[in-house]
Amino acid sequence: MSDEADLRWMRHALGLAARAAAAGEVPVGAVVVRDGELLGEGWNRPIGACDPTAHAEIVALREAAARAGNYRLPGATLYATLEPCPMCAGAMVHARIARLVYGAADPRSGAAGSRLDLSAHPGLNHRFAVRGGVLGEACAELLRAFFRARR
Repeated sequence: MSDEADLRWMRHALGLAARAAAAGEVPVGAVVVRDGELLGEGWNRPIGACDPTAHAEIVALREAAARAGNYRLPGATLYATLEPCPMCAGAMVHARIARLVYGAADPRSGAAGSRLDLSAHPGLNHRFAVRGGVLGEACAELLRAFFRARR
């Protein structure tokens, strides 16, 4: 993928993160793309859905798998505004995602290099490429503003 495509899809994910914030959810958005086509999108919904697994990445992966007719998504890239947690990174391994592009790093629970690195864990049967920091400051600022407003 080109830098231009990464920026385009991360902007799309940022728009989804804003939807999460408007609903009172932590503002994280995610999209799954393959061959330039949007397969799935999601934003954080665990509070509204009463579902601890309704993270943006999981919602996007579910939609992408349903659209593809397969739980495996080889060749797909997942874009997320925040570095995925261990649950979401594990789901990416199971889905056989080829590449992750994320915006803001998550030093507390990021599982793509910050706290853990499930993207290249030698004990897992799949690995995926990672590019972090794409529109990272915009993604981080959306999170900071959300939490400032809640204090």
